[in-house]
Amino acid sequence: MQISSIIRRAVAGVAAASMLVAVAACGTSKDNKTAGGEGGGTIEVVASINQWGSVAKDLGGSHVDVTNIMTKTNVEAHDYEPTSQDVAKFGTAKVAVVNGADYDPWASKAASATKATMVTAAETAGIKEGDNPHVWFSAKVRNNTADAITAAYQKADPSHKDDYAKLNKEWHAKEDQLESKIKDASAKTKDVPYAATESVAWYLADDLGMKDATLTGYAQASANESEPTPSDIKAFQDVLKGGSIKMLVFNTQEANSTTDQITGAAKSANVPIVELTEQMPKEYTNLLDWMSALVDQFAKA
Repeated sequence: MQISSIIRRAVAGVAAASMLVAVAACGTSKDNKTAGGEGGGTIEVVASINQWGSVAKDLGGSHVDVTNIMTKTNVEAHDYEPTSQDVAKFGTAKVAVVNGADYDPWASKAASATKATMVTAAETAGIKEGDNPHVWFSAKVRNNTADAITAAYQKADPSHKDDYAKLNKEWHAKEDQLESKIKDASAKTKDVPYAATESVAWYLADDLGMKDATLTGYAQASANESEPTPSDIKAFQDVLKGGSIKMLVFNTQEANSTTDQITGAAKSANVPIVELTEQMPKEYTNLLDWMSALVDQFAKA
């Protein structure tokens, strides 16, 4: 991991930790938005990233008020430095939805200091720190997280238990449609060797039956947030030029001089490039719609 990244994480951790006492003190609702079933108002929900926030909104409908901390694609949660206002938002939440797997540790720390029921997406599928944290790309994690959010709502607001069950069923119907689309697309993508500038979409590619052929040295450097060696970069360029890689997945949120070299080699070799981001782009308000659009990109590449 790069020293700069370590420093950013440390700063984020200190910022979150410094607010824990204040957050805990703010845990009592000051208005009906956090009252849930107890006061007849809406459940206040805080999500660390917008993709999980969209799921939380779909599953709660008019019974929830969802606040997303991260909504832009110009910074990733790994390096996000929360403000005191960001951390304080967890203080009045009845339900907090975080990603986990060390993707948003600042959010997990803030939420754990409150009385909010915390849903950690990665944990719903047994994914832990050190594993690939981009779990919203996984059909299994999406399904498990949706059910965990619904359970949290029913606990916080039992008077609307049936409403949450209905919304959960409707959400799963849409997820089923997405998974059917993934299955259909896999007829074209199954066993297709691809490489990635970063393993952000690994779970989606795996659901599509694709084979990750990213060179080990480069992949390890990327996972550790360190710079690949010149020989790793050259080897990546050579394998793209050799024709064995049929698709390059490029995380534009992490574009730099190294990825410029990799994408340049792909373009020279006419290797199709699928561009995507980690955070949900602003043109989407629904995680499943975003995933569906990405499946189309993979199938057409």
